[in-house]
Amino acid sequence: MRKAAFVGAFVAAIHFLAWWGMVRKETAPPFRGVLASVSYTPFDGSAHPESGTRTTRAQIQADLAAIVPYTWAIRTYSSTGGSELIPSVAAELGLTTSLGAWIDRNPTRNELEIASVIELANQHRSVTSLVVGNETIYRGDQTVPELIQKIKQVKRETRVPVTTGEIWNVWLEHPELVEAVDFIAAHVLPYWEGISDREAVDQMLRIHRQLSAAYPKKRIVIAEFGWPSAGHNRRAAQPGPIRQARVLREFLDAAQKHKIEYNIIEAYDQPWKTFEGGVGPYWGMFDTKRQPKFSWTGMLTYPGYDRSALVAVAAGVLLSAPVLLVASVSLSQGLLLSAAAHAVGAWCASVVAYWQDHYFVPGAAFAFGLGVVLLIPLIVALLYRVEEIAALVLGRGPRRLVTGPVPPGPGPLPKVSIHIPACREKPDMVKQTLNSVARLDYPDLECIIVVNNTPDPALWRPIEEHCRLLGERFKFVREDNLEGFKAGALRLALAASDPKAEIIGILDADYVVERTWLSDLVPAFAEPRVGIVQAPQDHRDGHRSVMHQMMNSEYAGFFDIGMVHRNEVDGIVVHGTMCLIRRAALEGAGGWSSDTICEDTDLGLSIIGNGWTSLYTRRRYGHGLLPDTYLAFKRQRYRWAFGGFQIAKKHWASFLPGRSRLSPGQRRAFAIGWLSWLGAESFGVLLALLNLALVPFVQIAGNVVPEQILTLPILAAFVVTLAHFLVLYGHSVRLSPLRMLGALVAAMSVQWTIARAVGQGLVKSDQPFVVTAKGGRRRPASQFPAFWETNIGLALAGSAGFVGWTNWERVTEIYLFAAVLAVQSIPFLSAGAIALLERTVVNDPSFWRLVRRSVGRIRRKGLGLAGAPVAARRHGAGVAQGAPAAGPKAA
Repeated sequence: MRKAAFVGAFVAAIHFLAWWGMVRKETAPPFRGVLASVSYTPFDGSAHPESGTRTTRAQIQADLAAIVPYTWAIRTYSSTGGSELIPSVAAELGLTTSLGAWIDRNPTRNELEIASVIELANQHRSVTSLVVGNETIYRGDQTVPELIQKIKQVKRETRVPVTTGEIWNVWLEHPELVEAVDFIAAHVLPYWEGISDREAVDQMLRIHRQLSAAYPKKRIVIAEFGWPSAGHNRRAAQPGPIRQARVLREFLDAAQKHKIEYNIIEAYDQPWKTFEGGVGPYWGMFDTKRQPKFSWTGMLTYPGYDRSALVAVAAGVLLSAPVLLVASVSLSQGLLLSAAAHAVGAWCASVVAYWQDHYFVPGAAFAFGLGVVLLIPLIVALLYRVEEIAALVLGRGPRRLVTGPVPPGPGPLPKVSIHIPACREKPDMVKQTLNSVARLDYPDLECIIVVNNTPDPALWRPIEEHCRLLGERFKFVREDNLEGFKAGALRLALAASDPKAEIIGILDADYVVERTWLSDLVPAFAEPRVGIVQAPQDHRDGHRSVMHQMMNSEYAGFFDIGMVHRNEVDGIVVHGTMCLIRRAALEGAGGWSSDTICEDTDLGLSIIGNGWTSLYTRRRYGHGLLPDTYLAFKRQRYRWAFGGFQIAKKHWASFLPGRSRLSPGQRRAFAIGWLSWLGAESFGVLLALLNLALVPFVQIAGNVVPEQILTLPILAAFVVTLAHFLVLYGHSVRLSPLRMLGALVAAMSVQWTIARAVGQGLVKSDQPFVVTAKGGRRRPASQFPAFWETNIGLALAGSAGFVGWTNWERVTEIYLFAAVLAVQSIPFLSAGAIALLERTVVNDPSFWRLVRRSVGRIRRKGLGLAGAPVAARRHGAGVAQGAPAAGPKAA
């Protein structure tokens, strides 16, 4: 405990120092004067100007009162909808106004705007200029002649200078527009040109010189200059609060030195400007609470940085607290666990900071919240995988694992009753299982085989005869109208077993057991609290095909990694084969239940919840058969996932305080196990489908782009999953890199299957028990068994390529989104790859043996051909080039 506390404190200190060391501070020229002009739009919050919301005089008074100390003048963009109140309020506060008339394609509105701007200019002396239209030519809402006509109309009826606001290149392209206005109102916004914040002011100066050279006799005003404090990058242009402050301070310094007239965009953030993408709401010098976003003098620092650092470290400490519960944690193990916890803590701080520093309309808030919620199971799975790496690779080694034969205690060994349920199984396969039981070197056992719902005599009579041949220890029970699936058969077997049998052994009908299975493991029951002794599942037909080898490697990972790790807290998942159960524990838990289709795991959890201890060994004492086809493999995984979801719903109350005898470690193992398997896979599929649905909005709307805090965890989870496979399959399962890859592909290929099972579990309480086809009973399905997975995977991969390729502005978040789509396509495409592999000659091991022999022959032949010129150089050095060789030696 002391060592763990030291490790946790050490990592927390390093995390704090990292935040302290990465604090960003910058200098910029101070500005102590008053701004020449600031854009002001009186629309509050997320209410769009077109929504019919009308501003009030009181709001305008409050807005302008807040900025009076900072500016001499304001620029507006409309003269209707409440904006007509601005000139009089501004005049009361001593501000002058450059009054705007909004011009678009709506002729009725245009007439109202022009009439209002003329009336206001003639009423208020504080109106110093008029701006008819804002980027109207750039948007294509008016032609140049049409806009000139409106400008001339306003000029005729007012006595103040009149212009229009346009981006700088429009002025260079249309001299006739320059002639029509009293001064040039040029918009210079380097962000929209993709120019970095370091070059923004230089770009403004270049444009000002260019305009001055083109129109030397015309007054030039930089009518819009600014930088966003948040949002997505646009090529080299990166938004940010420090960048915004530095760019504006540098601009003002340059404007003062070069005597440039200007207007800053803008006074307040405008959350309704979502049509401008992620940066639209964040051009203001003040936030929506009317608070300054930065200081005009002194050092520039990130606002809220201290808060984020505190949240990150606090969350990291909280998440790393479970390290203190790990018995005898090693230094390296504690470091890895704490580092992973603090990495997640930093992400939590980023989420909090993003929520507090950004504006959300209801839809965006819902989408952001949903994204964070869907990421939680992925992050839990990520931490759990790191925990497994830390425990099995860096930890002290398993303490509870049964590593060899358990020495027998005093007194006789208990009687064992082995139960084998069989339903429409091939007789030859079942005979192999029965023969292996007959060879067990245990002194006191019986074997009961229950053949249920198998009316065909050709399937059950040979088994009955074989039991008769094996002797009285073997009992054959048949029932053709049995209900309750496998659990019903096991209940029947228990009823038929000898009352003196204290230990119940469970075998699947395809398992061939080692002769020492019982003699090695039954002595563990000498400890009176031991209720379960579980051995791994393994298979003897992994050589059948490349696909079967992949399946077998994937199964091995669970039994050599997950089960070993869970066993340390006595929280193993009980499997209905190679399992020994104390009869008293079985009956005390209510026996085999048919209300789930994973009766074995259900019973095991009930037994453990009653206070019995479970033990686990990694040694293989039995070998069964793999599913015949990829479809059978998927159906088996569907049954396990649906049954697991049933068990979670059935037993959730057991995890409440005082409702069971489960220890905290056991509760955590089962809860995180369900969440990291069922939850992470299901939410991963849901995230993939949601991202796929988001692609058209990213491409068409361009302003709906997932933020980094929503995409980086998905990429991190994928990297950790790869590391988990590479490290643990190499360390614990000890597979070759090629077999590790096969296991990874097989594991990922059932993500869609697991998600479907969980989805069905949400709406259905029952599913039929589907026996997994084994022993060559099934051939590959006529229909492609990964149709949906393949189509979804291709859609995700294609979208990833398209989104990345069309990211003309090189937005970082879009590249990350494309990477996420690509990563999310891999599990779906893995299913398609295995389904396709199953149907090709490449799946046949004989094909690879032929390839190896062919490569060997080519290599040997190549070596022979390559050796001839060498011999010729050695023995025929005197032969002239091009002369015919003579004699057998030359040949």
